Amino acid sequence: MKLESLRRRAPFRLGLVGMLVIGCCLITAVIAVLLLVGAPDENGDGGNRIVYGLTLNPSGFDPHRHISSELGIPFFSVYDTLVYRHPQTMDFVPGLAERWEMAQDGLSWTFYLRQDVTFHDDTPFNAAAVGANLDRIMNPDIDSGKARFLLGSYTGYEIIDAYSIRLNLSEPFAPLLDGLSQVYLGIASPTALSAYTKNTYQWHQVGTGPFRLDEVIPGDRIILKRNEDYAWGPVFYAEATDQSLDTVEFRFYTDPATRSLALESGEIQMIGDLLPTDAELLSGNPALRIFRVQVPGLPQQFFLNTQQAPTNDIAVRQALLYGTNRTAIVDAVFQGQSPVAYGPLSSAMPDYYSEVERLYPYDPEFARTLLAGAGYVDMDGDGMLELDGEPLTLRMVFAGWNQMADVAQLVQSQWRDLGIDLELIQVPDFPTLQQHATDGDFHLIAFYDFGVDASILNRFYFTGAQNNWSGFSDPEVDTWLQEGGRQSDPEARAQYYAAIQQRIMEQAVVLPIREYVNLNGISDRLDGVIFSAQGWWPLLRNLLFVP
Repeated sequence: MKLESLRRRAPFRLGLVGMLVIGCCLITAVIAVLLLVGAPDENGDGGNRIVYGLTLNPSGFDPHRHISSELGIPFFSVYDTLVYRHPQTMDFVPGLAERWEMAQDGLSWTFYLRQDVTFHDDTPFNAAAVGANLDRIMNPDIDSGKARFLLGSYTGYEIIDAYSIRLNLSEPFAPLLDGLSQVYLGIASPTALSAYTKNTYQWHQVGTGPFRLDEVIPGDRIILKRNEDYAWGPVFYAEATDQSLDTVEFRFYTDPATRSLALESGEIQMIGDLLPTDAELLSGNPALRIFRVQVPGLPQQFFLNTQQAPTNDIAVRQALLYGTNRTAIVDAVFQGQSPVAYGPLSSAMPDYYSEVERLYPYDPEFARTLLAGAGYVDMDGDGMLELDGEPLTLRMVFAGWNQMADVAQLVQSQWRDLGIDLELIQVPDFPTLQQHATDGDFHLIAFYDFGVDASILNRFYFTGAQNNWSGFSDPEVDTWLQEGGRQSDPEARAQYYAAIQQRIMEQAVVLPIREYVNLNGISDRLDGVIFSAQGWWPLLRNLLFVP
């Protein structure tokens, strides 16, 4: 029956029913919010509970084996690390190790461990536990994707006594402390490691951190509970209070369009990787706050294949950089909420070399000149460049996350104006992206990574490195990368990394697009919001409910 008909037949009754319906809806909405924030959780345990949205469902969650930054969002709070980077000062501060010292020759580091720590399964923490974790990470059968790399030139350990352990190196490795501060080198219970296989441990992880893993339903949820016995956190962890979180439930929101809706409805209280347009709209919502966190590391970028024609020609690579209007791309896709990237490192890095910003200003005419010098001309007047009758066609491979499809389409449009035909190939996941990189069947491939130490460049630009997808090889750069890792003096390291960044850009090995800024939406009922020095991982220990 239509609404107008109801109004004519029973105006008084409709008004009463309407008021009752509206009242019930309001009560239901209030109850829904209370159930989600600061109310008893679904297991009836009571306490302060939130739902945190994860934006990616990685192929795996074991930090010793897998590489996703997303896995650290829950598990940075399940594990402690031997040392931490202070999120504000970037200095190294004690974690599970109370203090440490480097040998004069730089070939060993000795760590003196806390003696008051137990794992969530009541296994005692000691030097033997640290050794068991190192053995696991270095075991080839584990297939460590990142943790092993973070150990650099590590060769083995010596247990000095129950609470002292020495790590030995084949050569000095200054970034060791930075590696040990990351979740990928979090210390797990040796009892739990031995109880599960390399594939099943990820669903039963046990650390010493401020939260313990309570439940995992793969692809659906991860639930953490507060570790009530936690009393050994780093200096920047807050003391637990009545307003501290008791339960954090992580759920997956892989579709970017669903994230803002979930925030506004109260379905979740915290999520990252918001679309820039959504972040702008949500910033006007008084019940929400937007945290813009610049993530140090590699920018969002494309590696250029130096081993396959025509991008094996430096003139072609340089033309592509001159012919890309990065400012226009960042403004259009990211609404100006991310800085334009100019080099292989983000400006948030301590060893960022700002002189790279002078290179490759947008100059399409000079790009055409370079391409003409390489032999590419429009022979038939159709606006497309050719060489020996073959059109200039390039293949760009990328995954769909971080709005890379939008970026790729704008690059395609800009390069078409230059006479370049760009074929776009979007892959569904990282393993497929990696397979394209291994096959070398591309001219440009998109990838980024994060980290605070400039030694992250080793994985991407050292000759033959695991992620050297560009095929770049420069003996002098190899030497600089090696010396940058060996040097403990910050000024000496900075000089090496400045030269490396300059050379990479002079050789046009990479097309930087934008520096990564993580747009986080957070309920205004949460206070104490702070992220790790790496930019990705929230300090769940510090989150408080606002009365």
